[in-house]
Amino acid sequence: MALPTNLHYKALCRVLRYIKGSPGQGLYYPNSSILQLKAFSDADWAACMDSRRSTTGCCVFLGDSLVSWKAKKHNTMAKSSSEAEYRALAFTSCEIQWLTYLLENFKVHFIQPALLYCDNDSARYIDANSIFHERTKHIDIDCHVVRERLHSKLFHLLPISTLEQVADKS
Repeated sequence: MALPTNLHYKALCRVLRYIKGSPGQGLYYPNSSILQLKAFSDADWAACMDSRRSTTGCCVFLGDSLVSWKAKKHNTMAKSSSEAEYRALAFTSCEIQWLTYLLENFKVHFIQPALLYCDNDSARYIDANSIFHERTKHIDIDCHVVRERLHSKLFHLLPISTLEQVADKS
């Protein structure tokens, strides 16, 4: 923003041409939807058959509408499924933080904290246990990232089974 170049201008023109060319597409936010960020985090441990690297995926909803999603192959190999899942949690917590700041800057009123669903019990246990062990040393930074955001009440970390129980009651 401080020093825009011709490259920035070309990128802006491309985005505007895309928006102009697709007027019927967009995100739909129904009036009945409760505005709260809900995120789902998952990892596929050692999924790549060539490199044995894991794949991380997340999707984030604002109310009933999908607003962010991403899947990415890890740069390094994970030694366990817990490590892969915890890296996915760290990645998703960063996405939640960014979207929270974005919504606050746009002055969108939404329910806080966000809900982050994870299907891995050991990843949730690592987060609940504040004592670092030798077994978690290799994911030390990810642990700090997730715990810092969890303790600042940016999100609640919940098991997927909680979501299934809510769906069964309705």
